[in-house]
Amino acid sequence: MHTPSALFCAVALALLPAIPAIADDGAADPPAATPQVRFNQIGFHPGASKLAVVEGRAAGRFDVIGEGDGQVVLEGELGPAAVWRPAGRSAAIADLSDLPAGRYRLRLDGSLRSDPLVVTARPYADLADAALKGFYFNRAGTALEAAHAGRHARAAGHPDTQVQVHASAASAARPAGSVISAPGGWYDAGDYNKYVVNSGITLYTLLAAWEDFPEFFRARDAGIPESGNAVPDLLDEAWWNLRWMLEMQDPADGGVYHKLTNLRFDGAVMPEAAREPRYVVQKTTAAALDLAAVMAMAARVYAPYEAQYPGEPARMRAVAKAAWAWAEAHPDVVYRQPGDVQTGAYGDAALDDEFAWAAAEMFLLTGDETYLETFDRHATTPVVPSWAQVGSLGWSSLARHRERLPEAMRARITRGVEGLAARLAAISQGSAWRVAMQEEDFVWGSSAQALNQALMLVQGYRLSPRREYLDAAQSQLDYVLGRNPLGVSFVTGHGLRTPMHIHHRPSQADGISEPVPGLLSGGPNPRQQDAGDCPVPYPSALPALSWIDHACSYASNEIAINWNAPLVYVAAAIESLTPAATAGAGPADGGSAAGAAR
Repeated sequence: MHTPSALFCAVALALLPAIPAIADDGAADPPAATPQVRFNQIGFHPGASKLAVVEGRAAGRFDVIGEGDGQVVLEGELGPAAVWRPAGRSAAIADLSDLPAGRYRLRLDGSLRSDPLVVTARPYADLADAALKGFYFNRAGTALEAAHAGRHARAAGHPDTQVQVHASAASAARPAGSVISAPGGWYDAGDYNKYVVNSGITLYTLLAAWEDFPEFFRARDAGIPESGNAVPDLLDEAWWNLRWMLEMQDPADGGVYHKLTNLRFDGAVMPEAAREPRYVVQKTTAAALDLAAVMAMAARVYAPYEAQYPGEPARMRAVAKAAWAWAEAHPDVVYRQPGDVQTGAYGDAALDDEFAWAAAEMFLLTGDETYLETFDRHATTPVVPSWAQVGSLGWSSLARHRERLPEAMRARITRGVEGLAARLAAISQGSAWRVAMQEEDFVWGSSAQALNQALMLVQGYRLSPRREYLDAAQSQLDYVLGRNPLGVSFVTGHGLRTPMHIHHRPSQADGISEPVPGLLSGGPNPRQQDAGDCPVPYPSALPALSWIDHACSYASNEIAINWNAPLVYVAAAIESLTPAATAGAGPADGGSAAGAAR
């Protein structure tokens, strides 16, 4: 996360679809001369809800034609137009849910043709693979060989075998200037540093994807060096970061360093050219609890793979217990950025959510119900997760293993998780754009906010398979993959119009015009924290339009591991949960299909 400096601005700005002038008061535009049709640019399952958004059009009919033969296969009426305040634009829904497998285009009044619309089996399998491989491309401490990385091969950088203990992290056993080894791990985002707190939610999300959808991941080949080693590639890739996190604990007392970092951000150079000294910085309660939670979860997930990871599940169990004990003894040690350190802070002064999550995972690891009592003391109503708000991760883990809970706790967990899914689904259904995203959701990493909303909708669907939860989760993925007012799929290399100039040092410095594929751009962010560093102005202050495809825009076009993780999860979830198409299944609400597919 999060590397402010004009030094890193790229020289090129990608060409984006034209963005009409918009009043910043949120009022709707007048109808556009050429209405814009927005939908998921990757495609849909035959059995999925399939919605298109038509901007700048108040009413009218649509039809869908086969791309090859031009024959009409679906006709319908646009739903009523309404303004989506985050974009300040009028939009109407075309419901295409009855379309069978094929390639199509949508027309309005028999004239306007949309982008190609694809309906096919397994539309997101390649997307899930690419999103997972995005972590491989961000590995620290190793060369990426051409056999696995193709043209994005690169030399090794940041071995992190000679890391100094910063004065803020000094202890009797490890005074300032002591040297430790903490190799491996993933570069956190566009920068080359590694942060325990952000790794926490990232590892949770990947391991949850494995627990929820093991059959999807069991035999998938992501094309990483470990492929074919009798361990699912998702777990192989997660191990690359887990092995680093294990070294971030001080074995003398169980405390956990907040981050491993330079004193300042590296420039826009390849990893091997970045050779500034590296430090572990300050032990914190948040880092200890995140490590405890992740290692407790990983200990149970990797237990069946003892042969491939001998002794590691037991080691992770011991590390989790030691980190939990340190956090209990130091319940309020908040990260304070030292004066000589200027990299990402990931500071968080509210720690109830970390205690709740870690307590839930420790219960599932040990079966000790005192951890449930701790969860009960710290847990609040679940909300959409983020790196700074991880309480719902504990709710979700307990829901995943609810058969192990006492009956009263089981009922409470089910109500909490499904209640959040119901709220998100209701917001989506009432939205002109059919998404749960509201103005306040457009923050740094808004693309991941949309996907984490989808993740919680999936948690609700797993508890109570209500179709509205799954359809709302599909809509969140649709938004990220192109059904947004910018008409952009925010995943590099996946879609018809994708980010070309992400804020990501290897993509900026490797001399290749296309960025590393499979990485999720942060997305619109009206706070525009980089406005003073970026020579390219934002097109609008409106939340859903505040995005620039330029490497200078760390506030809207950076990538980050905690953003890619829910992309992996949601792509796998929609692949795994979408039912097969059934004859006579009516379209979802919002726009009526006057004629069924024919």
